[in-house]
Amino acid sequence: MNRRNFLRNCGTGLLAASDLLAKASELECDVAVIGGGTGGFAAALGALRNGMRVILTEETDWLGGQLTAQAVPPDENPWIEEFGCTRSYRQYRDSVREYYRRNYPLTDSARSRVDLNPGNGSVSRLTHEFRVSVAVLESTLAPWVSSGQLVVLSGHAPESATRQGDRVTSVAVRDSRSGRTKTLTAAYFLDATELGELLPLTGTEFVTGAESRHETGELHAATEAQPANSQSFTYCFAMDYLEGEDHVTERPDDYAFWRDYVPRLAPAWPGKLLSWTYCEPQSLQPVRGYIEPNPGPIKEFDDLELWTYRRIADRGNFIAGAYRSDITLVNWPQNDFWLGDLVTATPEKKKELLRSAKQLSLSLLYWMQTEAPRKNGKQGWKGLRLRRDVTGTEDGLGRQPYIRESRRILAEFTVLEKHVGTEMRMKMSGKPHDEVVAERFPDSVGVGAYRIDLHPSAGGTNYIDISSLPYQIPLGALIPRRVENLLPACKNLGVTHITNGCYRLHPVEWSIGEAAGILAGRAVQLRRPPRAIRNDGKLLADFQQLLVSQGFELEWPQIRPL
Repeated sequence: MNRRNFLRNCGTGLLAASDLLAKASELECDVAVIGGGTGGFAAALGALRNGMRVILTEETDWLGGQLTAQAVPPDENPWIEEFGCTRSYRQYRDSVREYYRRNYPLTDSARSRVDLNPGNGSVSRLTHEFRVSVAVLESTLAPWVSSGQLVVLSGHAPESATRQGDRVTSVAVRDSRSGRTKTLTAAYFLDATELGELLPLTGTEFVTGAESRHETGELHAATEAQPANSQSFTYCFAMDYLEGEDHVTERPDDYAFWRDYVPRLAPAWPGKLLSWTYCEPQSLQPVRGYIEPNPGPIKEFDDLELWTYRRIADRGNFIAGAYRSDITLVNWPQNDFWLGDLVTATPEKKKELLRSAKQLSLSLLYWMQTEAPRKNGKQGWKGLRLRRDVTGTEDGLGRQPYIRESRRILAEFTVLEKHVGTEMRMKMSGKPHDEVVAERFPDSVGVGAYRIDLHPSAGGTNYIDISSLPYQIPLGALIPRRVENLLPACKNLGVTHITNGCYRLHPVEWSIGEAAGILAGRAVQLRRPPRAIRNDGKLLADFQQLLVSQGFELEWPQIRPL
């Protein structure tokens, strides 16, 4: 059986497909998507919907990235229920709600809510448990797996690549369980890895860290370029609270270090990291947060109350006794890790940084269980329980760290602060705050909206959290300057350290990936490279119409800055 027929005859479920392919050393397809995170999933979906044979690889055993393996409830724009995402992302959100209605013991009141929010978290209108997203995403791909149009290789990460001139010819991926390597050949390769790992392997030009103000002209850029100054990353974890019980974990090996650690950031952090006092991201002034486990019904969200911020299960949404406690997700200022740059680290250094970041998160939990000051004057909550079952890991942390910044391609077009930043747009246009709009891109392939939100970074920079304008995703930012058949499919598009801060969140990454998947499919069908599609007026118009017909929004109505 040749490789193409093998692909067409192995569609028997996501895991079964991988099992059948365990002994195959060479596979071919139209589009190979390397990385099964939020953008990678959407890229595969877009390519499949347009008739492409797809191989999708994923380093873990959960598809979804930010939505699942990284354990981050969706960060979305305020208008997400009506506008600001693709049709497929909206269908994903609807499917999550329907999954709860079909399978969970909801109260009648919760079940009847069109805008059901299982966790009633304040960070999103759809805070929920990660296994639900895993189930929804896998079921979405199931028909294509069964038909043989899609092969999913879980537990596989890119190891090497070959190229001929300006084209990538193959990518080798290693199975972390067996150690075997598979060589993938495809017409197009999409880099949806969390750190842009395909870029150096394929010789695709890229940038890391913070560009200088001289390079980009950005108001909030660094004075000098800092290639190893990427945003912090975080090992998220879920916990609940059982009053009167003792669930104190084993004291982490590095607890003494983290208990006494005082961040050295500019501008300054107000004190110890393991404290309820931290920098308010926009003003950088000290604020004092707190937690109130299982607060019950609340009328208004308090930004300083951390329990409900990323709560993923509100027990009040379920019939009495179904949940002994709320479940909340811990992704707070206190467990952001910035003592090293994950993007530019060597493999050995990367292991060291990941271990240290895990120790920080476990130390935060232990501190809350044993020493954290409470409003009643007591210390610690012994009843805080690490929910290993929610993340599905032995240590209770996410399968992957939450990655905020990646390598970024040197693109035909780079989105700068002057295109989307409210303050710079006001200065350039002379218009007031309520009239200024983002740059209009004639090659728009989607929309997004989020503040420019940069967390403390490896170079010692504190938060940069500034207003931005609802924006478009330009096709030029998806096209490398030289390489013809590799496309970015997540946070690795043509943005800067600054603009990455608003292009990196869940629905935007989905839109980037889905557009890249459709673009690859269109390039295969036309036998024209993506840059030719962008630079030919008719081909671009036809491609944008194709996107619209498949549920893309390409421009925003008049709305206010974020």
